[in-house]
Amino acid sequence: MSTSPVVSHSAQQTKKATASGWIGSVLEYYDFFIYATAAALIFPQIFFPKGDPAVAIVASLATYGVGYVARPIGAIFLGHWGDTHGRKQVLIICMFLMGISTMAVGLLPTYDQVGLWAPALLVLLRLIQGFAVAGEISGASSMILEHAPFGRRGYFASYTLQGVQAGQILAAAVFLPLAHYLPAEDFNAWGWRIPFLLSFIVIIVGFIIRREVDETPAFAQEKKQGEIARSPVAQAFIHNWKDMLRVVCMALMNVIAVVATIFGGAYAVQPAYGIGFSKEVYLWIPVLGNIVAVLVIPYVGNLSDKFGRRPLIILGALGAGLLSFAYLYAISIHSVPLAIALSLLMWGVIYQGYNAVYPSFYPELFPTRSRVSGMAIAQNTGTMLTAMMPALFAAVAPPGSTNIPLMVGSITFAVTVIAALAAWSARETYRVQLKDLGDCNAIPVANVEYQQLRLDAIAQAKAA
Repeated sequence: MSTSPVVSHSAQQTKKATASGWIGSVLEYYDFFIYATAAALIFPQIFFPKGDPAVAIVASLATYGVGYVARPIGAIFLGHWGDTHGRKQVLIICMFLMGISTMAVGLLPTYDQVGLWAPALLVLLRLIQGFAVAGEISGASSMILEHAPFGRRGYFASYTLQGVQAGQILAAAVFLPLAHYLPAEDFNAWGWRIPFLLSFIVIIVGFIIRREVDETPAFAQEKKQGEIARSPVAQAFIHNWKDMLRVVCMALMNVIAVVATIFGGAYAVQPAYGIGFSKEVYLWIPVLGNIVAVLVIPYVGNLSDKFGRRPLIILGALGAGLLSFAYLYAISIHSVPLAIALSLLMWGVIYQGYNAVYPSFYPELFPTRSRVSGMAIAQNTGTMLTAMMPALFAAVAPPGSTNIPLMVGSITFAVTVIAALAAWSARETYRVQLKDLGDCNAIPVANVEYQQLRLDAIAQAKAA
């Protein structure tokens, strides 16, 4: 069977697009994770006044949170760029913005050298990081999705999130040995800069891979036919606001990562809570969780191509929400092995029902002309809201409270129920039946995607 050159998919391009999305996610979240580690370990001592250590710690961690505030702003600009200039262009922009700003952190002068300019420059670079990361997952997911063959979109798009987890593992593999083995003076003087400067290598590798990827057939056809929206952000809000609201609600699932690492860590190791877990032991939970996730994600993505996106997201949301009770209870009874096991089950396995599937589900909910904008704005807004959850948990369950697992677990489960209901209310997108393809309006995709779905479905039916 012959196919139009416009809509034919190259297996080589699918692999290149997947590699491009993977390496970009590795870079973005390697950078995000090393910043979080440095903000906790070293930045209070070198970028802020030394008069009040508590104030310096709060200020340092606040610079980490600034990155989340910038994400919705970045989503608007980068989403617009991705929908008007192409997925490939926006991904290269994101990669260079993130990589260069991260390298610049590694070159910053300290407070002792330039005074208040040091924290001011740190905040500025963190804002750029948050701005840049806002377009990465939506752009990479759209790029992979629009290159992937019919029936395999969930599998290939899941590699975007596998890159996120791999980036965090890479960050730990670089940062933690330096912090452990270097003398404190050397680490404080120059050792902490090494992980930031190593971003240069990832930028080079990422650029080499991304420049080899063709623009997606769907976007190329839109551009050829002059159908690029003048304001894709406005298009998304006008025509797809319901799906944007659904994505905001589903993105609240990031609460599971917050419970597993941020609040769970404070509850387990902070002396005021009286649990007394070793910091060294607890720091391995994110590393082990990400290792498990890297192994699980492609399998879950593949399952979503067979059984649908919605069932896996719903089960992942409700299952992870219920496990949060057990995880926090294990901490409360001072059981390190049980807490680690339940964290890995909750975060490394069950949560991936959502985490591995949303890179295909979210972009499939939006038409080509506003796909990057709609996903980026909605997903980053939901993620920003979850950044406020640790403060909420600490407010309702401060040290000395009773029934902390019940209170925090109830809030967590309520949030995951909201995410599950949002997924349930959305349309299923994983497969378009041949009988549905007679009407182009039956699926929210551009004409070229409609043609490709039809051709791939016919080929699949013939092969069967």
